[in-house]
Parts: sequence; C-alpha cells; structure tokens
Amino acid sequence: MMQIVDTHTHLYTEEFDSDRADVVQRAREAGVTHLFLPNIDGGSVNRMLSMCEDYPGICHPLIGLHPEEVRDDYLSVLEEMKRLLDSPQEGKKFVGIGEVGLDFYWDSTFRAQQLDAFEQQVRWASEKGLPLVIHSRAAFPELYETMEKYRSRELTGIFHCFGGTAEEAEALLSFPGFMLGIGGAVTYKKSSLPDVLREAVPLERVVVETDAPYLAPVPHRGRRNESAYIVDTVRRLSEIYGLSVEEVAAATSENAFRVFPSCQSINR
Repeated sequence: MMQIVDTHTHLYTEEFDSDRADVVQRAREAGVTHLFLPNIDGGSVNRMLSMCEDYPGICHPLIGLHPEEVRDDYLSVLEEMKRLLDSPQEGKKFVGIGEVGLDFYWDSTFRAQQLDAFEQQVRWASEKGLPLVIHSRAAFPELYETMEKYRSRELTGIFHCFGGTAEEAEALLSFPGFMLGIGGAVTYKKSSLPDVLREAVPLERVVVETDAPYLAPVPHRGRRNESAYIVDTVRRLSEIYGLSVEEVAAATSENAFRVFPSCQSINR
C-alpha cells in the first residue's frame, strides 16, 4: 500500500471537532502514515497534545508561535512555550519547532516583534537540535537575512507552503538541511509552482503537506482541507516530475524522515 507523510496539518483545531476520528481514518485509508502537527499559539498547545495522545504513532507535535499570532504579549507566550520545551517531561514530546516565521502580507504592525520571535525560536531549534517548520509570506528578504545568520548552525527543517520563484527556491535550498513543503496550491490552474519545481527543485528536496483545514487541492478546492486529500497533491507532483504516484509518495516520505529521523520507525 502507498505510504504518504503529511508534514503539516492542523487537525487539532476546532474545524475538526465534530468528525476528527473520521478525518484521521480517511487519512489512514488514503495511505497517510504520519501526521505532523505544528502549533499555532499558546492556546493551541494542549489541544494538539491531546490529539497526539489520542492517536499515538501517527500524530507528532511541534511547538511554536505562528507569526500572525505575534502580539504585544508575545514574550510571555514564548516564555511559556520555552518552559514546556525545557521541561524533562513535556519537552520530549515535541519533534520540532513550528509553525514559526514571518508574515507581513496583511499587516506589518508587529514587524519588529515577529522578527524577534522568529529569531528566538530559530535559536531554540539550534539549542535543542530540533527541525524548524517555517512560514513565510511577503517576507522573503527578512526570512533569508535571518536564516543566513544561522547558516553555520546546521539547522534542518521545512520551508512550509512554498510558493515562490525559482530564484527564491534556489536561495532556500542553499540551506542543505531544509526541504520545501508543497501543498494543494500546486494543483491550482493558475499556479506557477509546477514550472518552478521543474526548473529549480529536485524531488529529493520536496515534502508534501496539506496545511489542513486550509488550501485544499483540486478537486476539493473551496472545501475544508483534510489530510486524506494529500493524495491529490502527490498525484500532481507525479505529473510534474514524470514519475509514478507511488514513487513520489515514497520519495517525499523518505525526505520527511530526513527532517524528522526520530519518527521514521514509528507506525510504518
């Protein structure tokens, strides 16, 4: 049976409260063996950990403050997250730092705070030896500048929801420990992403993700996204790279385990 890793999904959010068990079951039936759950803010940590307790082996939690959730109180939120991360009991539960990053698309009011929060969390990843899952929108120069300062730290991770140019892809892939996260947007008719992938991104640097409940792929666009729909993204990548669906599923899964090696033997 085909095996797929969803490296970025938010199935712990309230959008799935009424049918979470069914959503997980559909994912399993579609061949999804692992669900990586990035945290968003302080209030979502317990919901995420609770889901991981309900679905051991398949669900893996990360911890981090999403850039769009950075507010005046961000330092206290980060302090509590760092306390959990440093806890001998709680800290070992987290397999990565995420979802972190920079987002100036809608509002740059908290630009300075976002930059500080991102850099603090990059340091956490370096100190703990954990991979980063990085969100970036309308902030590529600032993202690259921050990451460049830590190039010597041999960081690993995923640039989540990549949708940039070939030049941006090449710049991000100059960080050897990182993959590009590709989701439902690659299936959209007007997306330039297929051409960028063909030109600048080898399959061995790609992982797949859903970002559920957001960014559902064709033919589900406009609906609540869920992890089972990742098959449609894998199918589109198979067309782009001229490989079978099974080959793309296998390659992207192995790439995911290069980022999260401690999870490789779990639930396989």
